[in-house]
Amino acid sequence: MSTSDKLSVVPGAYAVAAADSARIAIISPAGRRVTFGDLVAAADQVANGLRALGLRRGDVVASLQHNSAEHFEVVLAACQIGLYVVPVNTHLTPGEIGHIVRDSGARAVVATDVLARGLESTEVPDARYAVGAPVPGWRPYAALRDDQPAHPPEDREAGSIMGYTSGTTGRPKGVRRPLPQRSPEEVLAPMAWHYDKFGIPAGRGVHLVCAPLYHAAPGNLALYSLHLGHTIVIHTRFDAERTLEDVERHGVTTTHLVPTHLHRLLALPDEVRARYRTASLRVVLLAGAPCPVRDKQRTIEWLGPIVWEYLGSTEGVVCHVGPEEWLEHPGTVGKPAVVKILDDQGDPVSTGEAGRIHFPVTMAPFEYHNDPARTAAAIRPDGFATVGDIGRLDADGYLYVLDRRDDLIISGGVNIYPAEVEQHLLTHPAVADVAVIGVPDPEWGHRVLAVVQPAPAVTAGADLAEALDAFCRAGLAALKRPRRYEFMTELPRTESGKLLRRTLRAQFADVIGRTPSA
Repeated sequence: MSTSDKLSVVPGAYAVAAADSARIAIISPAGRRVTFGDLVAAADQVANGLRALGLRRGDVVASLQHNSAEHFEVVLAACQIGLYVVPVNTHLTPGEIGHIVRDSGARAVVATDVLARGLESTEVPDARYAVGAPVPGWRPYAALRDDQPAHPPEDREAGSIMGYTSGTTGRPKGVRRPLPQRSPEEVLAPMAWHYDKFGIPAGRGVHLVCAPLYHAAPGNLALYSLHLGHTIVIHTRFDAERTLEDVERHGVTTTHLVPTHLHRLLALPDEVRARYRTASLRVVLLAGAPCPVRDKQRTIEWLGPIVWEYLGSTEGVVCHVGPEEWLEHPGTVGKPAVVKILDDQGDPVSTGEAGRIHFPVTMAPFEYHNDPARTAAAIRPDGFATVGDIGRLDADGYLYVLDRRDDLIISGGVNIYPAEVEQHLLTHPAVADVAVIGVPDPEWGHRVLAVVQPAPAVTAGADLAEALDAFCRAGLAALKRPRRYEFMTELPRTESGKLLRRTLRAQFADVIGRTPSA
């Protein structure tokens, strides 16, 4: 039986290691190459180490790590011995990290050394292991891994990732799903079909990670790509030109981006983008926020019809759309098989009207860990759930995302969707990035404020504000136009590109009456 035949019978990184152990699984940020054989052997050791600690089905291990091969070792280990693994945001404060570790009930924690040093021993369980340099109060990661046998653990069973929501609109919540009563391979078996709809086949490929692995979308897609047999090239942060450099250097076939990444790639000078060969790319997956139509059109013109977009969250995926279909329906995120658009009272809205997007979760049920009230608020008795996204369906059943309910601006009783205003402003050449928020106003309730990051070599100030106001007068209805412009050298975003609107709302809460920023 050939290697390819073996992998088609038993999909997954574990099978790739057995059939083709020398294949490269990971290329680390420092350039270290790790084979599938070595990666899975290390994962087996970690699994045996966790079992030796007494962890059993349903227990939790937390991974507080920068993008690294060791993160995959922990995930592959937990997911073959029936554990939940919780990837923890590395940019949180020690108190926020402690909350997630306690809330999840983690019985063991693996952390990068620099992150472990910032945590008090009371914030983490006794079974705590530091990757890298020694950390007082922590055992070396080698003590969990290297002293264990490098053979598969006994009684293998599928585990799961329990991701915590980003917390950009409130305290992070753990999204917990029932553990499947199956082997790891049985859980992975449908994956080839699932990713084939995007044109991502099992076998050889190269997937580029340029966002934090603790986030659901980049982390899950990287893990699934690994299980498909692909090599994972890891970046620690997004850099537009380095992304293109590594696409050419490693022959990258797939990657996952957010709209902010697209905008930064398109902002590179034409001669820089033309410097790199991108013909190896087969699929670019896009999600995370409403994408400006013009940015996506320009990306397809540049890279070809390879950009797939989907609407999803830690809680579930709603729908997806391919490039050809999107070009026929610009702005859509797809044509979901089943979806409900409901108003705030839970009643269906008419075709074309805006409402909260509800998607079925009966096939992939979840709950918010330790929070039955939030679970009940998110999931209706009919099995449909919402994460707060606002959208509309057209007459043909195509879904368009307008914004998140938490980001909605209500001014003078009128609903204003920040994403629509942001997408218009992003088409102005003087704008590198922009956030639109509502700020308190005694007369209107809220006023529309645009916080702009000027493009390089563009001077912030009154002249730019006047130019942007004229641009919005020509392209937006009066009620949607920003009534004020503020300027920042860089907008606050997470490493995955999500805008921290809560930070901006706090910073500009009393902006009415202030002198405009220069």
